Amino acid sequence: MNSGLERWHQVVASRDAAALQTLLADDVVFHSPVVHTPQVGKAITAKYLEAALHTLNTPDFKYLATCSSGNMSVLEFETKLDGVTVNGVDLITWTDDGTQIKSFKVMVRPLKAVNAVHQAMGRMLQRL
Repeated sequence: MNSGLERWHQVVASRDAAALQTLLADDVVFHSPVVHTPQVGKAITAKYLEAALHTLNTPDFKYLATCSSGNMSVLEFETKLDGVTVNGVDLITWTDDGTQIKSFKVMVRPLKAVNAVHQAMGRMLQRL
């Protein structure tokens, strides 16, 4: 496991949004399951990931599987949101040295879960 992935798991476990600042590359790109255009830059990516830490990272949140190869990691997760089981994957591309996130893409299923995530994340982003 690369050091960035270890730090990501620590951020998720601690819900420490401040730790994202050193984990994200300045030119990181975030791909949301509900926003059409990629979000470019550390500030906006940190905002989305902080919202996810508060919204999706419930006591039911768990990573089910992790697969890493080279500078990519795929982490399958499951959580419950407003009574809906959310299944998804985080696709993370790391810098060449494996210490920072260059790209973070989230995919979610089923459609009912996508709608629940969209609504909950929208509410949280308005508060941040």
